[in-house]
Amino acid sequence: MGKGFFNVPVAINEPVKSYAPGSPEREAVLAAYKDMWNTKIDVPLYINGKDVTTGNTKTMSAPHDHQHVVGTYHLAEKSHIEEAIATALEARKTWSQLPWEQRAGIFLKAAELIAGPYRAKINAATMIAQSKTVHQAEIDAACELIDFLRFNVQFMTDIYHEQPESTSGAWNRLEYRPLEGFTYAVTPFNFTAIAGNLPACMAMMGNVVVWKPSDSQIFSAKIIMDVFREAGVPDGVINVVFGDPVMITDTVMDSPDFSGLHFTGSTFIFKELWKKIGNNIHNYKTYPRIVGETGGKDFIIAHKTANPIQVATAITRGAFEFQGQKCSAASRAYIPSNLWNTVKERVIADVKSFKMGSPEDLNNFITAVIHEGSFDKLASYIDGAKNDSDAEIIVGGNYDKSKGYFIEPTVIVTSNPKYTTMCTELFGPVITIYVYDEDKYSETLKLVDDTSEYALTGAILATDRYAIQEATKALQNCAGNFYINDKPTGAVVGQQPFGGARASGTNDKAGSALNLLRWVSPRMIKETFVTPTDYRYPFLG
Repeated sequence: MGKGFFNVPVAINEPVKSYAPGSPEREAVLAAYKDMWNTKIDVPLYINGKDVTTGNTKTMSAPHDHQHVVGTYHLAEKSHIEEAIATALEARKTWSQLPWEQRAGIFLKAAELIAGPYRAKINAATMIAQSKTVHQAEIDAACELIDFLRFNVQFMTDIYHEQPESTSGAWNRLEYRPLEGFTYAVTPFNFTAIAGNLPACMAMMGNVVVWKPSDSQIFSAKIIMDVFREAGVPDGVINVVFGDPVMITDTVMDSPDFSGLHFTGSTFIFKELWKKIGNNIHNYKTYPRIVGETGGKDFIIAHKTANPIQVATAITRGAFEFQGQKCSAASRAYIPSNLWNTVKERVIADVKSFKMGSPEDLNNFITAVIHEGSFDKLASYIDGAKNDSDAEIIVGGNYDKSKGYFIEPTVIVTSNPKYTTMCTELFGPVITIYVYDEDKYSETLKLVDDTSEYALTGAILATDRYAIQEATKALQNCAGNFYINDKPTGAVVGQQPFGGARASGTNDKAGSALNLLRWVSPRMIKETFVTPTDYRYPFLG
């Protein structure tokens, strides 16, 4: 068979479509939305390339209209998880040996399927399942997932090109083997792109996967699997299961062949999974890789030299896009006293101008939070702020779940920098602001660093370069992604590799080669050309 050093297409970020009135993409996504809204689907498990139905089902509804059922999904039993593991291990025998360019071709094709024939469908599914506006769906389900697939192929080739030095007497080379055994992907509701990337990037490196999507994202996860199937991912390489998360995880992690966890979700769950792996460590054939991106209590701090209108926009965009349900969403802000009146006026005006409702109405900037549990949690914190003497709601504060799980974008101002909503991750459209003495910038930077257990994203807004440098240094450990004169959201694959430390995860930087390196096990090969025939070294005389 022919051989060659193959150059993959140069990865470029997928352009974000505008969905402006009259545009073809607007008409296409609304037509797809209407069709999917009026058609109930049945989502089976996907094991060894086969659709598996169990008869034990749950319904799926849109968060913005929770009485409207859009489909059902099937729940796995323990035997199905065991079958998925066995299937994956069998598939590994051939998948791990497939030339890298064949794996690359599959996922490059998947990217083009999403960019073309599946674009409207995957965006509409995300609008329905996760109540994203069309813009939020486009930058996530279409563009970011396309970027992950394209750039990961390029990162894979960059990794394979990294080789040790050799000499005239010996040839040194590194093989980047997939992990021995199978891997486990656990993905969140909030980003369709993350849901697709976690299993895909491991599979791209030659691994086999058992994938458990969030129950709240199964509707759009089905589209991801449709794409992977059409792109040619072989049977057994990515197996998709739904059901009791404890049962699924226990079954996966009881297997001696478990070799890696790729997780995005809550900090508490990730710590529990880490503990479970630790308790089982003597049972495994290898030390499992553990990669996780978890929670955040992301901040904005403005210096007294900042432009107050820019600060206000960073707050309203950073805190309220996708109802604040981004790991990177701004949820605490520190505003100097000299800017506060202007920032306050602009933020209130912006929030009052938001339109809220179904994502099918493209005039809406705000839609619903993901489910009733999230709604009730957010409502309780809003009620607490209404009653606490050290907190004041300056805009928003209302909520209604009669039709959908709608929480008004809410701004709390507190006189207590350690007020509960300054410290607790809420994962919703609520931001808390502390107004600090404009001359106590350095002290406030220390407060920002000390307030939260998380360290995911953060932003500094200032025109004074000394102030920017001071913040960059003082806050170096409390944000894995740090933004200067911007909101703390919107990381782009290939441009801003994403991840944080502390309680925010292992900081393995999705959207970079750093993440893919976790899913390979290098083998060093040294080939000596003239092999010694005498044990004696010159020093022996």
